[in-house]
Amino acid sequence: MSADERAAIRRASIGYIFQDLNLMPSLTALENVSLVRELDGQHPRQAARQARDALDKVGITELADRLLSHMSGGQQQRVAIARALVGCRRIILGDELTGSLDSVTSMEVVGLLRDVVTQDAGCAAWADRIITLRDGQITGSASSHGVESLLDGLA
Repeated sequence: MSADERAAIRRASIGYIFQDLNLMPSLTALENVSLVRELDGQHPRQAARQARDALDKVGITELADRLLSHMSGGQQQRVAIARALVGCRRIILGDELTGSLDSVTSMEVVGLLRDVVTQDAGCAAWADRIITLRDGQITGSASSHGVESLLDGLA
C-alpha cells in the first residue's frame, strides 16, 4: 500500500483522544466532530448527522453549535471523545484521558467511556479486547465481555 492508502486506513479505523485534546478552537463542537467524517470522505450532511449522534452519546448534544471557548474543560473533553468515537472506530487510543481534569470530572469521563463502550452494542460488538496502558506498560486486558471490570480498574 502507498503511504496515502495506509493513512486513509488509519484515519478511518483509529480514533484518537489526545492529552491536549487537539480540537480546533475556531470550530463548534459539531464542526470539530464532523470534520473527522468529512476527512473520511463522508458528505457534509451525513458527517454532521453522525457527529450529532456522537455528541449525543457523550451527553452534550445541546452544545453542538457552541465554540470551545464557551465550554468547560470537561465539556471539551467530551467533544474530543465524540470525535474519537464518530464512525465507530475499530481502535480508540487515548493519551492521559483525565490528566488535566479534576477528580470529579475524571470519574465522569471514565464513567462516560464505560457507558459508551458497554451500552453501544453497535460499536462494542467489534471489540475483541480492550487494553489499558500505564507508563508504557500494559496494566490490563479484557475481552469485550470483561470491559466493565477493566474500566473499573482505571477509576
